Amino acid sequence: MNPTVNTSKRSKHWRNILLHKYLYLMLLPCLVFFIIFSYIPMTGIILAFKEYKFNAGILGSPWAGFKYFERFFNDYQSGMLIKNTLIISCMKLFIGLPFPILLALMFNEVKNRYFRNIAQSISYLPHFLSWVVVIGLTQRLLAPDNGLLNQIVGFFGGDSSVFYMMESSYFYQIMFGSHIWKSIGWDSIIYLAAIAGVNQDMYEAARMDGASRTREIWHITLPSIQPTILILFILSLGSILSAGFDQLYLLRTPGNMQLAEILDTYVIRVGLQGGQYGYATAVGLMQGVIGLILVVAANRISKKVSETSLW
Repeated sequence: MNPTVNTSKRSKHWRNILLHKYLYLMLLPCLVFFIIFSYIPMTGIILAFKEYKFNAGILGSPWAGFKYFERFFNDYQSGMLIKNTLIISCMKLFIGLPFPILLALMFNEVKNRYFRNIAQSISYLPHFLSWVVVIGLTQRLLAPDNGLLNQIVGFFGGDSSVFYMMESSYFYQIMFGSHIWKSIGWDSIIYLAAIAGVNQDMYEAARMDGASRTREIWHITLPSIQPTILILFILSLGSILSAGFDQLYLLRTPGNMQLAEILDTYVIRVGLQGGQYGYATAVGLMQGVIGLILVVAANRISKKVSETSLW
């Protein structure tokens, strides 16, 4: 390639940076945050291939090769851990996807601004509560005898002594319900912003043609926010093998352990509690690599099918 052309492109690039220098300055804290807390810690990935010894440190420890990866897949628990993680992640990703979209559509249809602001604020509130608080509330609501749900069941003549948190048959409902309650309001913000950016002329043209509000949503609103939905979906695929440590760790009980034990809780248990840092790093690295592969593949498919992609 002509060196003159390369020099011209570089000059144009730096001129654009200088022109938008304040925007790049605002971006700087975000870049610093990810460099310090995301990229620099990635050097610890080397632990996945080292037999870590405290007295030798990471670099001085002997190499272990792919020993820890083989150990994980030969472990009798690996199948259960992967299965549980995929089931919970897919429930959150696929079944939970429409909920914030529907909430955003409902907010968009509310004409009373005062009521909409209050409803939005209430729906956002659970996002700012820690999982410790959320699970604590859940335990109080589902407690046997004096829990709200059991009191309602007992009022209508049913069994009011059911310990829902200990019953594996109720685990997925409790897990999914608490996840949706905590995240639906906050997740709807991006969709609501996308809906606000839809060209209003299309709605006016549809009304002139006699389209109902339902048809406007189906034929105008949803197709217009489809790129946003696809982008968020592709990004979510990166955490398909990370079902959420905080929630699942707090929801675990002896009664639902066979369903609640996932890769995230396993990594913490064998890594921090068991001191097997190399093994835990190997499992975590496997999660990240699979997530990256899925994101790249989904992005390529999306780009071919709908021309919407992350890059």
